[in-house]
Amino acid sequence: MGVAASGLALLLAILMAMPTARGADAAALERGRYIYDAAGCQGCHGGPGGSAAGAAKAKLPSGGLGLDTPFGTFRAPNITPDPHYGIGSWSEAQFKAALRQGIGHDGEYLFPVFPFTAFSKLDDRDVADLYAYLMSLPAVALANKPHEAKPPFGWRPLLVFWRALFFAGVPLAKDPARGEDWNRGNYLVHAVAHCEECHTPRNFLGALIPSRAFSGNIDGPDKQNAPNITSDVKTGIGAWSLADIEQLLKTGMTPDMDIVGSGMKAVVQGTAKLSDADRHAIAVYIKSLAPIQVEAPPPKTAAAK
Repeated sequence: MGVAASGLALLLAILMAMPTARGADAAALERGRYIYDAAGCQGCHGGPGGSAAGAAKAKLPSGGLGLDTPFGTFRAPNITPDPHYGIGSWSEAQFKAALRQGIGHDGEYLFPVFPFTAFSKLDDRDVADLYAYLMSLPAVALANKPHEAKPPFGWRPLLVFWRALFFAGVPLAKDPARGEDWNRGNYLVHAVAHCEECHTPRNFLGALIPSRAFSGNIDGPDKQNAPNITSDVKTGIGAWSLADIEQLLKTGMTPDMDIVGSGMKAVVQGTAKLSDADRHAIAVYIKSLAPIQVEAPPPKTAAAK
């Protein structure tokens, strides 16, 4: 084969490979968008409204929304790819450190109001795809609002003690005896949708109480009452079927024909975009939770009356 023929063959090989590479990139962005929706990123990081420009920013994760906690109000940051105000200057490794380790761009500890304790369980591909998706969004040059934390809870150096006590960063282990649906649901519930973050009571330092996991959180973030979603029949959702849980995740409708509101409304905006198979997997895992009967009156549902 001559030099010209060899060069032509090489060029053809490159041209044939290009659509595949573009397809892989498009697939990664689509997977990243899926994780973005499933994790409810927009619900926390959505920008402010109030004007035409604001409405456009509200559709992007430009930050600014506040989360009221017993420790003060924490503001979600801008996570669009703006290089100055957002994460446009972040490398994928820095993004991964934020999600997996709770370490910011400059090495600072992130406040655990950001659920890195859950995101530490995300697998490598989901982190990479989420990073790719966020970097594909339009940049919004909107400055971050400062946190309004009560002393001493706004002092980042003190987080080293909190992390030593409450953050292990251990990845999820699959349980072969449980089956594919349960394991997928376990991953979605704990690592992606971080359901435990709202539906579990916290101790006086704001850490989850593992022994009461999913048993509800009265007067939780933004003073919302997250209900008991264990399989307890009296105070949880033990009487719900798999189909009932799947229906709520898709439409926001409870078996009693109420429509969820408050924080759960934002969650459903994400879970409604999941595949039927993933909503089923979440339902399978939730139905497997051991019953915990809450002694206090069960929190009011987040349904709009």
